[in-house]
Amino acid sequence: MANDELKIWGIHTKDDNLFLKDNTIAIGWHEIGDLKRIDANREAFKEKYRDTYPDAKKGSVANGAGMLFRFCNEVQIGDYIVFPSKINREVNIGIVEGDYVYDPGQIEYVQTRKVKWLKHLPRTVFSQGALYEIGSAMSFFTVKNYADEFLVALDKDFKKNFSPDAEDDSIGATAEDIEEITRDYILKELSRQLKGYDLENFVADLLSAMGYRTTVSPHGGDRGIDITAYKDELPPRILVQVKSQDGDVKETTIQSLKGAMREGDYGLFVTLSNYTKNAQKYLNNTPIIRGINGTELVELVLKYYEDLSEKYRKMIPLKMVYIPVSEED
Repeated sequence: MANDELKIWGIHTKDDNLFLKDNTIAIGWHEIGDLKRIDANREAFKEKYRDTYPDAKKGSVANGAGMLFRFCNEVQIGDYIVFPSKINREVNIGIVEGDYVYDPGQIEYVQTRKVKWLKHLPRTVFSQGALYEIGSAMSFFTVKNYADEFLVALDKDFKKNFSPDAEDDSIGATAEDIEEITRDYILKELSRQLKGYDLENFVADLLSAMGYRTTVSPHGGDRGIDITAYKDELPPRILVQVKSQDGDVKETTIQSLKGAMREGDYGLFVTLSNYTKNAQKYLNNTPIIRGINGTELVELVLKYYEDLSEKYRKMIPLKMVYIPVSEED
């Protein structure tokens, strides 16, 4: 940005009319009350948030308190605001004109500031990357990556000079970002919700979705074998070992799987983490054992997601969507 002091904020709401007709931006959390009564530091806001919402998770406390603190204490008169409205699918760009005001007369959006809307533009004049950034899951956030694009949109000749025929070179990066976020989410949920035997049952279900017949070994294992799988009624038998440990799998661990295999068996090792350098070298030199790490497991989840049992689809809720990709893809 040309001015290092200038900040551009993004905001979402479920009450477009409040924002557009009353020249107001606002956020909720009405139970917390007047933010000016809280000491102007992040720790005080976190403490107030925890007191108000005792069941809130650690991440929710940090995110919620952070948004409230920024809205009350960091936003300055003269800062820009970008608001994508849903009722007319426009991007509204304005300038903050007022200090923070607590408005108890509002039902939900009691934390308010006055703004002056400068432009209301169709979403089609912005790059896909810019639209993705202001589509943040947070209610109030800083616009960074595409801030200059929104500033340029304020130029009086912006729409006249805008060419709808220009290729959007942000599309490919945006699609990759969405895919990467989805992969990260799946791996985090697997790591968080599936430990030990629970991960074994999940892997067995995934193998079933891939067309294998599986049997999960009783707890305690069959010489370290967690799952036995067959592609059809006949051999080969596939012996599967599953590890939910955080650290990388060592060579000796894979060798224990090899020791449990009989002639004609194949082995499969599954981990949410990765393999040490020696372990990977051992796998490369032992073609009858396949190693799957966390990244590869996520790819299999995406490929066979629709065939997973309902239990695991509820655990990792995903929705099929279409996203734009570059012509090269």
